[in-house]
Amino acid sequence: MTYASPASGAGSQRHGARCTMFRNTYDSDNTVFSPQGRLHQVEYALEAVKQGSAVVGLRSRTHAVIVALKRAPSELAAHQRKVLKIDHHIGIGFAGLTSDARVLSHYMRQLALSSRLMYTRPLPISRLMSTLADRAQLNTMQYGKRPYGVGFLVIGVDDTGPHLYEFNPTGNCFEYHAMSLGARNQSAKTYLERHLDAFADASRDELILHGLRALRETLPQNKQLERAAVSVAFVGPGADADPRSPAVRDGEKFSLLEGDDLAEWFEQLGPSEREQAAHARAAQAAAEDAPADSERRDAMDEN
Repeated sequence: MTYASPASGAGSQRHGARCTMFRNTYDSDNTVFSPQGRLHQVEYALEAVKQGSAVVGLRSRTHAVIVALKRAPSELAAHQRKVLKIDHHIGIGFAGLTSDARVLSHYMRQLALSSRLMYTRPLPISRLMSTLADRAQLNTMQYGKRPYGVGFLVIGVDDTGPHLYEFNPTGNCFEYHAMSLGARNQSAKTYLERHLDAFADASRDELILHGLRALRETLPQNKQLERAAVSVAFVGPGADADPRSPAVRDGEKFSLLEGDDLAEWFEQLGPSEREQAAHARAAQAAAEDAPADSERRDAMDEN
């Protein structure tokens, strides 16, 4: 049995108070750097993105695709929307706080509409992302505001072709050939890295298949990817033209596919890479056991 004197207890309380004060000094305000050069509030916002359900984005020379996993808040609720349309040539998939996604998507729609009204042209993707990044960055350096707790994958088409951008609460935006956000996103990234060389020349349908397979890798081993829990969106050539013009081909504008619309791609999914690896290990183990079984049978025959 240990005994603590009142003096030692008071010292522990003072030490605990100092620790609490040190911690709160640097993580209660997003305008204060820690001694290690970190902004804790911004890091917490990035963690909120990691708690959201997974989103995968890919692009080729002709198309850009988003594949998102929808969650239901409870068994009695419908699945949340994970993919939102911004304009005929732009769409987003998000991970993180839905309320923040709603506010920022409304802001992006205003930018797209203003471009069409003032300049009679669709909003270039790079300009949209730089404006969005500036808005988010202000929340990381102004007292009394908090960083947005949501991350986006943005797909779109403009004069330079299809694009895929990632936006995160730090105010940074980067362009990618393929990217994933949300819970267990590293598993999807591993799949995307393995098949990156196939994306550039892939068709729209091939991109969707790759996106579904990458999204499937984010699920626990005891769960299957279901059509009801998946949203797929794509955009292709001509989507940035005037919507009233016949130059915009049906299906090349931003389009959203859900439920039974995905049946043809789900039929082509095949086994996952984890299942293939498990079958390969089982086959290898069986092949290694076969000589031993043969030797045992020969020994029994001799006896």
